[in-house]
Amino acid sequence: MFDALIVNKDDEGKTSAAITQISEDQLPDGEVLVAVEYTTVNYKDGLCMSPGGGGLVRNYPHVPGIDFSGTVEESSDPRYKAGDKVVLTGWRVGEAHWGGYAQKARVKADWLVPLPEGIDARQAMAVGTAGFTSMLSVMALEDHGIKSGPVLVTGAAGGVGSVAVAILAALGHEVAGVTGRPETADYLTSLGATQIVARDEINETVKRPLEGETWGGCIDAVGGAMLARVLGQMQYGASVAAVGLAGGAGLPATVIPFLLRGVNLLGIDSVMQPYDNRLRAWKRIAKDLPMDKLEAMVVPAKMSDLPKLTADILNGQVKGRVVVDVNA
Repeated sequence: MFDALIVNKDDEGKTSAAITQISEDQLPDGEVLVAVEYTTVNYKDGLCMSPGGGGLVRNYPHVPGIDFSGTVEESSDPRYKAGDKVVLTGWRVGEAHWGGYAQKARVKADWLVPLPEGIDARQAMAVGTAGFTSMLSVMALEDHGIKSGPVLVTGAAGGVGSVAVAILAALGHEVAGVTGRPETADYLTSLGATQIVARDEINETVKRPLEGETWGGCIDAVGGAMLARVLGQMQYGASVAAVGLAGGAGLPATVIPFLLRGVNLLGIDSVMQPYDNRLRAWKRIAKDLPMDKLEAMVVPAKMSDLPKLTADILNGQVKGRVVVDVNA
């Protein structure tokens, strides 16, 4: 028997979560049984823990947690053996399939990635889907050519933004971080941001489809009106990696930045990324993410903290990267 955070739904459609003891035979099918060591908190986790599962959870009872890291206990797939260290992000685990808010998880072998040398299980969850998405975004910007001048990161104090700031700064780029929380300015500066942009300065659309060419690249975790505004401020041929919609799914923009400045809008999906690109991204994380900066982002937690933390992240109240020790 082991602990799991189980979400149930009653006959009236209300959901409730409680740490419960379950057995291995209650876990879903899969080729690999993993002893989970760490998990984390993402925006999707907040949705999955919210009433109705945020439209993501299909069946109850359910174990959320879209990320986890740990050690293989059993495997029927030759790619993994007992004792291997692995990480999982994406593949709708924690949404359609039971996830990492438990001390054990059983998943498909195709969903796992071996931990690269230089990263342990705790650091892997300090990275998590947020950091993995950040690296995918940096790689996409690099593939299209980052221009001279500052690279803008919106939602900079959040999980994706924090890691993106640290990676870009470590790679030698000037980084401008957008935040609506002035108290996070020192935190962002410590990660390598050289310019702090107040959210109110850039969070509304303007009538002009083009403004001054300011940014050499952008990683946008906000979407909505802010993304529309940023598109009109990009340098000629620069790219925006779109990774989130905290500011809304609509895009009140024109096509003018694309037609007159050759701006690229790059969609970043971390859920269904092919295995080879996952390996590429994790190896880049091990190489290019300063581990001291990563440690500065970490907010330690235990499984009993998850109900509050998943509510907080939906309200924009989580800074940096929450690392949950499921065995604490």
